[in-house]
Amino acid sequence: MTSPELAPEIVRFYTETIDEAGRLATTADGRLEMVRTQELLRRYLPAPPAEVLDVGGGPGAHARWLIEDGYTVHLVDPITRHIEQAQHTGASVELGDARRLTADDATYDVVLLLGPLYHLIERNDRDQALAEAHRVLKPGGLLAAAGINRYASLFEHTAFAHLYKEPMQKSIAGILATQIHDGKKAFTAAYFHSGEQLREEVAAADFAGAEVFGIEGPAWSLLAATERHTGESLIGSPMFESALTAARMAEPYPELMTASSHLLAVGRRPN
Repeated sequence: MTSPELAPEIVRFYTETIDEAGRLATTADGRLEMVRTQELLRRYLPAPPAEVLDVGGGPGAHARWLIEDGYTVHLVDPITRHIEQAQHTGASVELGDARRLTADDATYDVVLLLGPLYHLIERNDRDQALAEAHRVLKPGGLLAAAGINRYASLFEHTAFAHLYKEPMQKSIAGILATQIHDGKKAFTAAYFHSGEQLREEVAAADFAGAEVFGIEGPAWSLLAATERHTGESLIGSPMFESALTAARMAEPYPELMTASSHLLAVGRRPN
């Protein structure tokens, strides 16, 4: 296939700036995201063995545990570095674009979009990625799609003690107002969803029973701030366990969804 059409700042970010392979394992808030994503997905996943298409699966953090659980995983990602890293997970891998999948119609039991909607700024591109997921899913198959919460940057830069700086205030105010980060500094180009927007996009793509969950809950930025300012890992600590418990307790209350860093939508292709 032709090379994926990806903004150069996104390629640079994942190739030169950040090693995505360790993000969900090396920090407490990253580990919280991983544990909660696993919890939520395992409620909805069909029993193994089932065929999972991990679109935008990066270096394979989720593919690895899915394979350990007994699933067969094919991973697609637009970043060459990620494909090279994901080859060691046991998944089959492919350099590709969420908007133009090479899979045949109705071939997968599960499609994961746990990254692409972050970086597809335009609604029509997100719609195309969701339409492709719908196309390759078997009737009754599961979609799980993640988004970055609209308010995540506000919480993060408060935790990192950046907001006293006027340029940072201006930058975060722009993200809050437009739901877009332009990728010129620090984080790469990204779209920030509200929970209702993410649910509506999934439902509009003809997925039945669309639901949205806050992943990390209301205490993730407390973990990030404490690790940042003490230099000590909180993974497995009482504070980590408390933040995980808070995420679980907050889940039934939709108004607390806005406190999470990431959102997870689930829905099914109708039979």
